[in-house]
Amino acid sequence: MWMTQVYQWCSWFKDGQTSLQDEPRSGRPNTANNDWNTARVDELIKVDRRVKLKEISLKLDIPKTYVYEIVHDKLGYRKVSARWVPKMLSDEHKR
Repeated sequence: MWMTQVYQWCSWFKDGQTSLQDEPRSGRPNTANNDWNTARVDELIKVDRRVKLKEISLKLDIPKTYVYEIVHDKLGYRKVSARWVPKMLSDEHKR
């Protein structure tokens, strides 16, 4: 952590700031990372567990960074031996 960041936080607290959470920003909202696209990505992975992020991105016309976020963060998949599998396998899946 940089000392300049610590000094900035101290300055914010002196000015009355009580949280380190980011303030809402203006600009274009993230429209690619929504429930509809999450369902479409999940369906593509269930059809072909060997599908690549780039292929999903091209098929759904979603930026690859958003596809990565959906697959890893929202759906909880990870790549194992060239296949997408859930991070937490149940006892039933392990058999």
